[in-house]
Amino acid sequence: MSQRPQALFAMTAENVPQVFPPEVLARLRESVDIDPALVARDFADPGVREALARTEILVTGWGCPRLDEAVLDAAPRLRAVLHSAGSVKSFATPEIWRRGIAVSSAAAANALPVAEYTLAMILLAGKDVLVARDRMRATRTSSGWGVVPGIGNYGRRVGVIGASRIGRRVLELLRPFDLRPALTDPYVDEVEAAALGVPLLPLDDLLRTSDIVTVHAPETPETHHMIGRRELALMPDGAVLINTARGALVDHDALVAELRAGRLTAILDVTDPEPLPADSPLYDLPGAFVTPHLAGSQGNELARLGLTVAEEAERLLTGGKLAYAVDLAALERAA
Repeated sequence: MSQRPQALFAMTAENVPQVFPPEVLARLRESVDIDPALVARDFADPGVREALARTEILVTGWGCPRLDEAVLDAAPRLRAVLHSAGSVKSFATPEIWRRGIAVSSAAAANALPVAEYTLAMILLAGKDVLVARDRMRATRTSSGWGVVPGIGNYGRRVGVIGASRIGRRVLELLRPFDLRPALTDPYVDEVEAAALGVPLLPLDDLLRTSDIVTVHAPETPETHHMIGRRELALMPDGAVLINTARGALVDHDALVAELRAGRLTAILDVTDPEPLPADSPLYDLPGAFVTPHLAGSQGNELARLGLTVAEEAERLLTGGKLAYAVDLAALERAA
């Protein structure tokens, strides 16, 4: 009989081999007894229900069903939920914390590729690469070698909205470059901003003074359309808006108006709605560069999420402290 605690996957079944490829699954199974062929997508399923009664650790991921009181009642031995993705808001209920069940998330690991995408887009936008490529494709001509005024990444001001995990990582990645980052975040004070190495500005001032603005705030009722018509109007002519957070943080009707006027450009990895309808003007407008929610973990990056869970399981079972524990009090203002 295995002495390892019983664990159960709860996510979309096809994600298990992506997030837990053989080497990562083997690492996880050194700590827990888990069957990759048994994946909970419906906690009412009799087979899942039987496994849930024995489960001490729930390994969750995208597509995890909601963990309400009835589910938790059916899992009396449950002591930890280890999430192999970012936000737990879609399935976690306060009852989990009330019962003293530990919750961990791989959000920090998922932040890394989003920050890398953002850095790449900042540097490309500073050189006007994305717009120039569309211009060449449309005209089939090139101006040839020569100095192009108004572009470049030397001394360009980059405004970061939100000191989230991703926002902080973006600031860290920007340090080697001759850019001038600034931050806005209502939960950060001057002392913390100084520790991050950036000036702290009110949102309006950041928008007025930034050549590139990148959004890394969570989606909450307070942040819905936080970048609206008034805010976009504050941005200087030629400025670039990057959004890898959530589409609803930006008023798309207002953004489309600015793009049609040719005053701003936008790099959007998230949209509202998502996916965009086929008739959305964002597909065709000059100055709009839209990608299909690629910034987060994809392909071989998914294994990093599974490895984070395996490492958390090791910490949990050796009496260590979870490195990425999710605090209920902070969840309301988190992604």
